[in-house]
Amino acid sequence: MGSDMTCRAMEDLVLRNDAGEDIAFKGRLFSECSWYDEEQGVLTRQKLFITEDNEQVYYIVTGSGAERSRRAYRLRLEGDQCVICNGTSEMVVQLDLLMLAVRGLCGFDLAGEQLLASIEETLKAANG
Repeated sequence: MGSDMTCRAMEDLVLRNDAGEDIAFKGRLFSECSWYDEEQGVLTRQKLFITEDNEQVYYIVTGSGAERSRRAYRLRLEGDQCVICNGTSEMVVQLDLLMLAVRGLCGFDLAGEQLLASIEETLKAANG
């Protein structure tokens, strides 16, 4: 068991959300990463949570000095569609179109296909 993230117990969580209602759920941390943009002086942290209902909650916090921006998005797969809620509004996107948008926004070409496959694997693993 040890520090393996997949063994963590579910807990009650509330994520502050500057773009809508705070998002409350029972879940656990699945993965996280952070990076610092030296040119802009901005630290970005991203976290992916899994809920007890096998939904994903994506949380991104950016900040510079005392300024912070917190955004949270709840995602769930329904067949070949992804339902995304930002705490205020909800939208439904065909999964293949969502992956195409991710590919385009990230500037993926054929060399980026392995990374895209990794993103899809993570989404599927997180969804259980």
